[in-house]
This record gives sequence, structure tokens and C-alpha cells, in this order.
Amino acid sequence: MGRVLSIDYGVRRTGLAVTDPLKIIAGGLTTVETPQLLSFLQGYLKKEPVERFVVGLPKQTNGRDSDNLPRVKAFVGKLAKTFPDVPIDMWDERYTSVMAHQTMLQSGIGKKARQNKALVDEISATIILQGWMEGRGNM
Repeated sequence: MGRVLSIDYGVRRTGLAVTDPLKIIAGGLTTVETPQLLSFLQGYLKKEPVERFVVGLPKQTNGRDSDNLPRVKAFVGKLAKTFPDVPIDMWDERYTSVMAHQTMLQSGIGKKARQNKALVDEISATIILQGWMEGRGNM
């Protein structure tokens, strides 16, 4: 059984999260500098079976496409070409950054750690993956 890997794609950094092999729990994996993302994923997929990618779909709060959508679509095209046997789902990522900050506050993470944008990206990827799992009835 393979994992599901979630991608919160950003211009500079990209947050990643994965499920456990049974696809019960979503957890943060890491944050990668975006130019190294495909290389990182190639290495990861050599070590761990991944059966699906879930990529955050950037939308504005009013439902319109965000400015980042063309970059995300271009990345999804490269992802599909690099890993042709791994299906890709898109999942609405609205409010994930706000939810990530709230999660950090509620968990008691200090102010300095809350300013760590890489951690916010990783938590956002986890929230995207959790939402996808709940929306698909995988929980």
C-alpha cells in the first residue's frame, strides 16, 4: 500500500505532508525549497511508495482563482510528466494558512516558532491532506 502525499505549492517554499501506509493519519513531512521540489519527490518516491498526490488548489476567499494558480497548474503538469503512474487530485486550500496559524497558537508553540514560514507551509499541507481524506471518506 502506498501513501498519499500532499503538496502546498509556493513560489519559494513548498510544504509537504503524507499519510501513514494505511491512509488513516495525515502528518507533516517537511518543507522544501520549491526549485528543489521535483528532485526531492523523486528521492522520496524511491524510498516510499506513493499512490496519489494531492495538490492544494489556490483560490481566493470569494472562490475566484488566485494569482498563484497558473504556477500551480504548471507544476502539476511537470508532476504528471515526472510521475505518470501517480494520480493527482487538486484540493481547495482556502484558509489553510489561517488554520495553520490557529493550530500553532492552540498547540502552545512560541511566538518565534510561529514566525517560521516553513512550519506554516508544512502544517498547511497537512490540513490540505486531512481535508482531502475527510472529503473522500477515508477517515
